[in-house]
Amino acid sequence: MSDTLDLLADPVELTAALVDVRSVSGEEAEIADLVERSLRVHAPHLEITRSGNSVLARTNFGRERRVVLAGHLDTVPINSNFPSRREGDVLHGCGTVDMKGGDAVMLGIAALSAAARHDLTFVFYDCEEIEAERNGLTRIQRELEEWLRGDLAIVCEPSNGTVEAGCQGTMRIEIRTSGKRAHTARAWMGKNAIHGLGEALRRLEAYEARQPEIDGCRYHEGLQAVKISGGVAGNVVPDEAVLTINHRFAPDRTVEQAEQHLREVFEGFDVTVTDFAAGALPGLHSPAAQELVTAAGGTPVAKLGWTDVARFAALGMPALNFGPGDPTLAHTQEENVPVQQITGCFAVLKRFLLN
Repeated sequence: MSDTLDLLADPVELTAALVDVRSVSGEEAEIADLVERSLRVHAPHLEITRSGNSVLARTNFGRERRVVLAGHLDTVPINSNFPSRREGDVLHGCGTVDMKGGDAVMLGIAALSAAARHDLTFVFYDCEEIEAERNGLTRIQRELEEWLRGDLAIVCEPSNGTVEAGCQGTMRIEIRTSGKRAHTARAWMGKNAIHGLGEALRRLEAYEARQPEIDGCRYHEGLQAVKISGGVAGNVVPDEAVLTINHRFAPDRTVEQAEQHLREVFEGFDVTVTDFAAGALPGLHSPAAQELVTAAGGTPVAKLGWTDVARFAALGMPALNFGPGDPTLAHTQEENVPVQQITGCFAVLKRFLLN
């Protein structure tokens, strides 16, 4: 491997070069070193710093606005899809979608950023694919928060080359029922905790999810049972059962409002919140966001999953998802991206960001 990447190369070739560097979560040192060296050599106008295996770079031209571009360097574990390979107009390999295509686009823009219309910050971070406390953005926000602030954040996660606005929030709850153990031959002497979940399941089955429209983007909420556990033996009436439910809620609801809603839906049950993350409003009315939408063409759509745009929104910034690749292929063995999506996203960001 070369000591540096050619940041002025075709972004498709740059994507392939990044894919060919193993960087499973927690093992990003090699790719972070490579990205840092390449930026220092090919973009000497940038101020560059390091936070663990995250690389941060920015211009300081005193422009009216600052745009932050963010992309994670890690991938899920390799699954017989390494190194990269190209078949016609499709690039295959671990990370082609999630999200080394987006990283390549960011690096290409960084190399040209001496001609930027806005001040730009580039955040290449580690450990996005694992628990939140290890996510590089968590550390950066704690230690270098000023590097994350700007007038617009673009997270270059896969979005099929379409602007995906904001993101939905997520919450997991547990509903716990209790009973009394008894021998199944004399079941009437006990109380079946699993049967006690029947009403909660009926409410789930009858639930009608909201589809609110926010800034012209239609979000689609969801409420799904994702796990059920209980029982101690094949001949014992169970005395405890737990139903785990995941709620995806539109960004017009806060975490507190989402929790209140779930407690209303499951009134009468023992409800415990076990995990949550706030969503992010679209932010499409900000001038910088409107410029990106114009450069991209088409119509923005709602981001139905949760992404790190929520972290930037929590800092008071509008934040959008925009990157190459079909998000439904992320984390699959068949991960691949049409090369025209990589070049298309690069062209859009050049129009938006460079003079």
